Amino acid sequence: MIELSKENWEQEVEKADKPVFVDFWGDKCEICKQLMPGVHGLEEKYVDKIKFCSFNISGARRLAIKQKVLGLPTMKIYKDGVAVETITPDKIATLDDIENFIKAYYETL
Repeated sequence: MIELSKENWEQEVEKADKPVFVDFWGDKCEICKQLMPGVHGLEEKYVDKIKFCSFNISGARRLAIKQKVLGLPTMKIYKDGVAVETITPDKIATLDDIENFIKAYYETL
């Protein structure tokens, strides 16, 4: 999984040649840390059509706000640099919720 920063955001997300899944998380988000190993595992299933990235908002709050990340964990799928799907903290209870979010988009590709 690619670690995003404000320095590589444009190259890795906005200029990507395939859809990009971004896991927004923060240092103080315990559920983010609990879900992270499972989210990394999902990459193996879907990496053929979706690029997987992780973004720690702790060092780049302005970029997170620009991306409308208002709570953690938030996960988005970008296509051509634009967020096309979003799952927010109120919809994320388990790893299955995240996989269903990815799978629903993956099956449209």
